[in-house]
Amino acid sequence: MNDTHQARGLLARSRTPGAGTLALAALLSAGAIVAGGCHGAGALIGGMAASAERTGSHEAKAKYSKLEGKSFAVIVAADRAIQADHPDAVAVVTAEVTRRVAKGMIESGVSPSGFVPPEDVLKFQGRRPGWVAMTSREIAKELGVDRLVYIDLDEYRLTDPGNRWVWNGLASGIVGVVEAESDQVEDFAFRESVQVKFPDKENTGAEQIPMQTVQLALLKRFVDRCSWMFFDHVEANRIEY
Repeated sequence: MNDTHQARGLLARSRTPGAGTLALAALLSAGAIVAGGCHGAGALIGGMAASAERTGSHEAKAKYSKLEGKSFAVIVAADRAIQADHPDAVAVVTAEVTRRVAKGMIESGVSPSGFVPPEDVLKFQGRRPGWVAMTSREIAKELGVDRLVYIDLDEYRLTDPGNRWVWNGLASGIVGVVEAESDQVEDFAFRESVQVKFPDKENTGAEQIPMQTVQLALLKRFVDRCSWMFFDHVEANRIEY
């Protein structure tokens, strides 16, 4: 495929320890306490299990697994107000979701057949300002892919309207996948809403956290949630977003 980069072999394979390691360590410790006849072992075991639940991690499965062996492109739509206030948001989400999905799939043991480099998708959007009026089939055909990952970034802000002194970042949107070979290509084969916030503490202003930190953290959280849908991964048991 002329317009795609091959994904296989581009990224090093790695394995990340799963939740089983922490759980096994907790159980072994509990077993040692019981074997020693320690008084109150039941309470200690319960406390250690609760701690492992809070601090451990688990294997999370992909919510959409049909990118394997297929070429894909990530395209992001946002209204003019978002693009005017945050001109880098669309480019960052496009680039980072593409990178994370390709890397995450390969690390989890599967691969797409290829993907459109994000800079090429952004050039396509720049050359075709009316692309939002195109059908999903037309966009997929234009980009030459089997799967179109369409992200509709419907809200992205760092503060509440009218309050520029207190951070209350919010990024939300809908992630959909179009399967180009489907007879019902205008319908999404997969759709899921995403919403993340930052910071986690209320009444946090620029004196505590600079604006760039808020921007980067909010985008990272949004990218994480969008990307994790497409590959098996390790996720913390308790995550703020």
